Amino acid sequence: MISIVGIGTGASAVARKFGDITQYDVYELNNEIERNSKRKRKLKKFDSPEEYEKSVPDLKTFFKDLKDTVQVFIIGTTYSSNYSLGILEQMSHKKLEVFYVKPDTELVNGERRLIENTTFGVLQEYARSGLFDSFTVFSNLEIERTLGDVPIKLYYDTINTAIFSAVHYLNYFTHSEPEIGQVAKPSEINRIRSMAVLNPKNLQENWLFQLDTERELCYYICVNEERLATEGSLHRKLVSILKEKPTNAFRKISYAIYETPHNDFGYVVAHTNTIQKQQKTLDIVD
Repeated sequence: MISIVGIGTGASAVARKFGDITQYDVYELNNEIERNSKRKRKLKKFDSPEEYEKSVPDLKTFFKDLKDTVQVFIIGTTYSSNYSLGILEQMSHKKLEVFYVKPDTELVNGERRLIENTTFGVLQEYARSGLFDSFTVFSNLEIERTLGDVPIKLYYDTINTAIFSAVHYLNYFTHSEPEIGQVAKPSEINRIRSMAVLNPKNLQENWLFQLDTERELCYYICVNEERLATEGSLHRKLVSILKEKPTNAFRKISYAIYETPHNDFGYVVAHTNTIQKQQKTLDIVD
């Protein structure tokens, strides 16, 4: 079992995607909750980041049934992200995996840009220090590019579904045995991560956030069960493609192949110890 925690309204919307799967306990914390319950907690709304930081609620009782592994979702630029450090510290005795969603920041300015810069930087430093087991970054802009055309009315739900699918399948891979291959356990120092959707035909990566420097890449390849049983040259073809990808002493690749009753698909997880810089932004005059 894994506990899923969404801090803020947007992050809670991502967390709810896990609610129909029995392997997850979902916790929501945001200012739109009308009544507190076992796994829902209303957060107060303030006018400044400083007020949020001074008003972090005591959640020891609320979190008393958390599982050993906790996956926390945070949305950048949101005022509720100012709560994140204080809330994460109350779960520090657990195995914490933080998933950070970066909105398109090119037209973000003023206080919200400051919140994004501060939160994004501090959470990465926390991960490097070992407070988190991992810190995985998603970019709304990169997800949209990967998906193609996304209707405005369905924009956030579509983005959230893509994030949910990536994280859920990563959990599945982590707790399942592959048909062949074995992804390497990343180095302890490489706690900052991103994910990519694989094109199953050529193993081309469509990054959901592009890391500045990739140290270790783990390829999770799902192949239809019939192909696994009948195509004798399939393994050789896939390994040949992987061998053509650039590697060196500081950029290592591993892979695992899994069975699926569906069409072929896959994901890549990239790991690094390098603090990620902010994307270039437009200078907007208020």
